[in-house]
Amino acid sequence: MNPEVERLLYHRRTRLVARWILGGTFVYAALHKIVDPAGFAKIIYGYSLFPEYSINLIAIITPFLEFFPGLALILGIYLRSAATIISSMLLSFIVILSINIARGHEFDCGCFSIGEAGHASAVVQLLVRDIFLFVFGVYVVLIEIYTQRKSV
Repeated sequence: MNPEVERLLYHRRTRLVARWILGGTFVYAALHKIVDPAGFAKIIYGYSLFPEYSINLIAIITPFLEFFPGLALILGIYLRSAATIISSMLLSFIVILSINIARGHEFDCGCFSIGEAGHASAVVQLLVRDIFLFVFGVYVVLIEIYTQRKSV
């Protein structure tokens, strides 16, 4: 088999796995937040980073910014846009977690359920997970750019 074709097939499979992991993670993470925006607002308040007047708006908008791009990645539509949105969100999550780690602030992450432990070791694990997912997101964006240029 042609090495270029092999490489293209490898990237398609890898991109598919990365898309499904990212998309599935974000769809799953959004569901409890969509159902319980008040609980999610309390979590956002616990980060002690946002002005009080913005917390309810953040709690309402963020889950849908997680859900729809995640769904787009799973379905394979608007891939570059969806991966860019998710990568941007992950970068902001990384910054938020890092700030709270640096301050020694214990908080509920709110990533997949309301009421998660906020101990330092758990927060570092969340940070590592978000960095891993961020790399997947950047990979999907770069592969989308590469394949789009190849097809032009």
